[in-house]
Amino acid sequence: MKQRANLALLALCCTLGPASTAFAEGGHWSYEGHAGPAAWASISPEFSACKLGGLQSPIDIRAAKVADLPAITFDYKPSPLTIIDNGHTIQVNYAPGSSIAVGGARYELVQFHFHRPSEERINGKAHAMVVHLVHRDAAGKLAVVAVLLDKGGSSELIDTLWKNIPKEKEREAAAAGVSVDASALLPKDHRYYTFQGSLTTPPCSEGVTWFVLRSPLKIADAQTAAFGRIYAHNARPVQPLHGRLIQTTN
Repeated sequence: MKQRANLALLALCCTLGPASTAFAEGGHWSYEGHAGPAAWASISPEFSACKLGGLQSPIDIRAAKVADLPAITFDYKPSPLTIIDNGHTIQVNYAPGSSIAVGGARYELVQFHFHRPSEERINGKAHAMVVHLVHRDAAGKLAVVAVLLDKGGSSELIDTLWKNIPKEKEREAAAAGVSVDASALLPKDHRYYTFQGSLTTPPCSEGVTWFVLRSPLKIADAQTAAFGRIYAHNARPVQPLHGRLIQTTN
């Protein structure tokens, strides 16, 4: 039970378990008001990295250095749809067996979730939304693939997700007979920016490897609007770089 609670704290930028567990430790936090990002570190001692950490996420990606980086190999398979409105975002918990491989390291896809607008900025620009695909290796280290979402297209997968959002918050729901394939969230171009960072929500733990795909995925205006009716704004402000290295593929 303790292990499950600890995993849940890797949330809600990077939650690995139901949000109800995340509320059980630490304290309530939000994106606005007295419990908003500026106050996260004061809500609980467990959240101290939100203020004291030197490698916090998200960031504004500028002046990335071109490097000979390994490609991300995506091996995503369909998963039965298990979806939760966890009080901070819409999240899909993914069945075992899907992964990415980068430079000899393998990370299994654990879950994905959404932010509006995008938490990451590129040269100061935010996108309409972002989906964070959260992965974990055998040692427990996290790698997050961020896919920026822009208006002007359509996503059948997102339609399926929005139709199955549970009516009750903080309760995981399995959609009978429905499966999803996370590969439908990937643009054709897999070139990326990469840097070391953190969870973008409390406890803001560092040691997270970030891969932000350079090409956005286009989704429908109505799809971003539908998410906005549930979460109008659930993005942490960008954090100082503190001299960290940002690299990008050729």
